[in-house]
Amino acid sequence: MSVASKPASVAPVAGKLVAPIRVYSFPLSGHAHRVRLFLSLLGLPSETIDVDLAAGAQREPAFLALNPLGQVPVIDDGGTVLADSNAILVYLAKRYGDAHWLPDDPAGAAVVQRWLSYAAGPIASGPAAARLVTVFGAPLDQEAAKRTAAKLLDVIDRELAGKPFAAGAEPTIADIAAYTYIAHAPEGGVSLEPYPHVRAWLARVEALPGFVGMPTTRAGLLAA
Repeated sequence: MSVASKPASVAPVAGKLVAPIRVYSFPLSGHAHRVRLFLSLLGLPSETIDVDLAAGAQREPAFLALNPLGQVPVIDDGGTVLADSNAILVYLAKRYGDAHWLPDDPAGAAVVQRWLSYAAGPIASGPAAARLVTVFGAPLDQEAAKRTAAKLLDVIDRELAGKPFAAGAEPTIADIAAYTYIAHAPEGGVSLEPYPHVRAWLARVEALPGFVGMPTTRAGLLAA
């Protein structure tokens, strides 16, 4: 594992002093990007530690002590160690975010949870899986993944026709959880051209103050 960025100085957040949050990451992991993106949107200081997945660093005892599943991302927030990108988003929203990032009202919370389920379900098995094939050579059924992606995108394109963000008028962690693998779907051979409302939503997320993108690979529909 290597430190990819120098630790930021301790910074005030919502009246509290916050030391840099350590983020164990991989530059081309959409799951890890969710966390890096949300930290940037919240303006939280962080220290990125790149985990060399190709070399098997995720299977080293030191990393498995942080996450026995051997997966990125992992954060260490002053001794609070958490894995799973969606769980980390919930934690950061509850500890550091404004209320709009994770609504307290039952209906709003349920909508966010439904999108987190999208992220863990058809987004993971659809555009994310298709991208794993073209970018990393994963032995997966890419055509099945593309069909899953198309079905999901049909659904959420209709849903996003009537609102700017996943849960309504303001962005939530639902948008953060869904953004990366959908934005990078063309790398897996999934076109976004048929989905104007999805593309408009992606642009709105990218316009948020503090937005940071994930590196694009020349794969799938972007190969040239």
